[in-house]
Amino acid sequence: MPKFLRIGVHQSNVSGYTSKAWCVRRVGSMVFLKWGAVEVQGAGDGRRVYWTRLPQEKTVRCGTAQRAQDYTKAAIARRRSHRYEPLVGSIAIRRRSADGGTELKQALATILIVDIVGSTAKAAKLGDARWTKVMSHYYAAVRKELKTSRGREIVTTGDGVLATFKAPAAGINCATAIQKAVRTLGLDIRVGLHAGEYKVSGGEMVGLAFHIGTRVAAKARAGEVLVSSAVKDLLKTQSTISFADHGMHQLKGVPERWRLYRVEE
Repeated sequence: MPKFLRIGVHQSNVSGYTSKAWCVRRVGSMVFLKWGAVEVQGAGDGRRVYWTRLPQEKTVRCGTAQRAQDYTKAAIARRRSHRYEPLVGSIAIRRRSADGGTELKQALATILIVDIVGSTAKAAKLGDARWTKVMSHYYAAVRKELKTSRGREIVTTGDGVLATFKAPAAGINCATAIQKAVRTLGLDIRVGLHAGEYKVSGGEMVGLAFHIGTRVAAKARAGEVLVSSAVKDLLKTQSTISFADHGMHQLKGVPERWRLYRVEE
């Protein structure tokens, strides 16, 4: 049964986000549809997807097998254009314990999102072999700066990296160091930072803070390091880091408008 999961940019490997799934199966002249909200846990091969509640279902009787096949192809094509990705495996119903489940830990972190600007065009220009070599140097440079700044790499998302820091200053210093390091590779990156709480549940780090960090990074242009007001507020006594007001922004899928700041080198 082909399944398609609704995802947002740079979120497919970030644990703990809520999204939408849409599934289709054709049997003869009938098409069976199923859709609803899902919870995504884990990353890569270890990713698991659960319905957050019983999904909606619908049966479409098309009359002939050919009409059913055409209906299915058209439906899949429409949803692919709305950022649905193919999802392998089944979607289970989340079974909660009698007490509703327990959260193991809650903590505050500064979240850093690094993303290469124009990576698809660069990859096409360089070719697979050269691009693979560039990416190897890119990840080596990022991880070197993370180690120096005592950052914790959480996950890579294609050509992006998500990491956390205990202190916001360390995250910002790491971001600017990464900017300088990857310039020698001919790469332009955008960086976003946000500070917020997350929870550790079932061994996974979950929380809205990760989504906000992703959206902050999406607002940055090539060569920019943007931070949310939450990061700047934590650095009121930090005199070595300068910021420029970047204005109020509506972050996609995030409640309220957020004031962002650009780190000045």
